Amino acid sequence: MHIAVVIHDRCQFKKCNYECRTYCPPVRMGIDTVVITEKGYPKIIEELCEGCGICVHKCPFEAVKIIGLPEELNENLIHQYGENGFRIYRLPRVQKDKVVGILGPNGIGKSTAIKILSGNLIPNLGNYIETPSWDRVVDFFSGTEMADYFAKLRDGEFSTVVKPQYVDKIPIVFKGKVRELLKSADKQGQLDEIAAMLEIVNTLNRDVDKISGGELQSVAIAAALLKDGDVYFFDEPSSYLDIYQRLSVAKVIKSLASKKIVFVVEHDLAIMDFIADAIHIMYGSEGAYGIVANVRNTRNAINAYLEGYLKDENIRFRDWKIEFIMHPPKRKSELPVLISWSAISKKYTGFQLDVYPGEIRTGEVVGVVGSNATGKTTFVKILAGVIKADSGEVNSEIKVSYKPQYIKTDYDGTVEELLNMTLKEKMLNNFYRAEVLHPLRLKYIYNKEVKNLSGGEMQRLAIAISLGLDADLYLLDEPSAYLDSNERMVAAKVIRRYMENLGRSAMIVDHDVYFIDIIADSIMVFSGEPGKHGIAEGPFSMREGMNMFLKNVNITFRRDGETNRPRINKPDSYNDREQKSKGEYYYA
Repeated sequence: MHIAVVIHDRCQFKKCNYECRTYCPPVRMGIDTVVITEKGYPKIIEELCEGCGICVHKCPFEAVKIIGLPEELNENLIHQYGENGFRIYRLPRVQKDKVVGILGPNGIGKSTAIKILSGNLIPNLGNYIETPSWDRVVDFFSGTEMADYFAKLRDGEFSTVVKPQYVDKIPIVFKGKVRELLKSADKQGQLDEIAAMLEIVNTLNRDVDKISGGELQSVAIAAALLKDGDVYFFDEPSSYLDIYQRLSVAKVIKSLASKKIVFVVEHDLAIMDFIADAIHIMYGSEGAYGIVANVRNTRNAINAYLEGYLKDENIRFRDWKIEFIMHPPKRKSELPVLISWSAISKKYTGFQLDVYPGEIRTGEVVGVVGSNATGKTTFVKILAGVIKADSGEVNSEIKVSYKPQYIKTDYDGTVEELLNMTLKEKMLNNFYRAEVLHPLRLKYIYNKEVKNLSGGEMQRLAIAISLGLDADLYLLDEPSAYLDSNERMVAAKVIRRYMENLGRSAMIVDHDVYFIDIIADSIMVFSGEPGKHGIAEGPFSMREGMNMFLKNVNITFRRDGETNRPRINKPDSYNDREQKSKGEYYYA
C-alpha cells in the first residue's frame, strides 16, 4: 500500500510548471493520475498512482510525498483530512490510574489524537466524503475497551478537559483578571487550593494580558484542574516553566491520575520520564501521516525514542539516534578570556539582580539555569548591551549576537527573503548551509510568510539568523521553546558544533536539562527569591554548577545505564537519598 500526500503549506503552484503532473508516467500515457483542482493545487488519484516517486523528486518545493506503508495499516486508519491529506493510524490506549504520555515530533498527529480522544473531532475512519458519526466509531472498535470509551463520549457519560498547547493565545480570547478566568472554570470550589498548589496566588488579581508566559502556563493548568472532568489532556504543560515549576506541575498531574484518566503530551524528556507511567511513541512523516506505536513502559519508550528504533515492531522511524556523550571538561586555563564582568547590580521596582564577578572564555559554551523571575534574561540583556547595569561593568568590546526569549517580527515577506536580506554572504557559505540551515530544516519553510510561521518554525529561524550573524559571543535565550524533542536535540548539537568548529563562545538560557546537558561546558546558576531578588554566580564546571542548582531545587539526577541520558530520581527513593547524602545531585 502506498499513500500520496500534497502538503498545501509547501505547494507553490504559481511558481512552478506543475512538474508533479508534467513528469508523471501515467499522465504521459493519457491517464489522469494527477489533476489540477479549481484552487490550483494538484490532486493525486491514489488508485491510479504507480508509486514511482518521480513527482516527489521533481517538485521544486518538496510538497509531494509518496509513501509505502504496510498493507495491514489500512485496517487501522482512524482519520484522514481529505484527499491527499494527512492521516493518522491507531490511537493511544485509555488506561486508568496511569498518566499516559504521547511522545513524538511535531506534525505527526499528536494534536489530532487529542482532538479525537477528547471528543472534539469525530474520526472519519478514512471515509472523508461522508459525515462521520460516533456510532460508526463505536462499531469500528467493537470488542475493545476503546469501544466502551467512545460510547461513553457519544452518550455524554464522559466529560473531557483539555489544557491547550498555545497558552500565549489566552489573552486574545479572554480580557480581565486571572481570578475571573479561574472562577469561571472552578466547578469544584478549589480555586484557592489549586492557586496555592501552583504558586499563583500573587497572580490572581493581575490582568491576564499582563502576566508572563510561565504565569500563563500555570494559569492554564489551574483552569484545567478546576474543571470537573473524567478525562484530562495536558498538551505541553512544561512550556515557559522553570524546572522547579515543571516538577511541581508534574506532581499535581500524577496525583490527578489516581482519580481520573490522564494523557500528557510533552517534549521535555526529563519531565516526561518523571510524569508518565506509560508512553505511546508516535512516528511518521511530517504533514503526511502519523502512526501510534504500542504502549511501552516509560523507560523503554524514551530509550526507544532516542534510538529511533522500535525493536518489537521492527520499525526504524529515524535514521539517526540521539546520543548523550560525556564530554570531558575543557581546560579553562588554556583558553583565553573573551569577556569578563565585575560585580553587577540592576534594580527595578520591587526587584534587584546581583551578579558575582565572572568570565567567559573563547570557545566556551555556558549554560544558564535557575528559577523564573531571578534575572537570567536581564543579565543576558546586559551582556548584549540592550540594557545597562546600575553598577559594575562588562569588560569587553566584542561583537555579540542576541536571540531574545520572546521572538517578534513585523517582517512582511518569506523566510527565504528574510534570510537573504539579513545574511547575504552567509547564505552562500557552504559550511553555514550544511551545519545550520540543513539540520534545522529551514528549506521546507523558505516559501512561507514569516508572519504565518508556527512557534517552532519561528524558533528555528531565529536560531539560524542568530548563528548567521558575525559575532564573538552568541547569546540565546530559551532556544528550545516550541521545539519538539527531536528538534531540541538537533538544535543543541547545531549550536555546540558551530561553536566548536568556529572557536566561538555562547551563553544559553534554558530550562530543558537534556538540552543543557548536550550543549554546555559550564554552568551559571541563578538563585534568590523569584520576582524580588536574583543572585547570579559562576560560570562553574558542569558538575559543580548543576550540583549547586539541583540542591536549590532539591532533586537529584542519575544517568540511564543504556543511553546515558539524565533521569530524575523519584523523591525519597534509594538513589535520591544516597546521592543527597553524598552531596552529589548531578549523576553520582
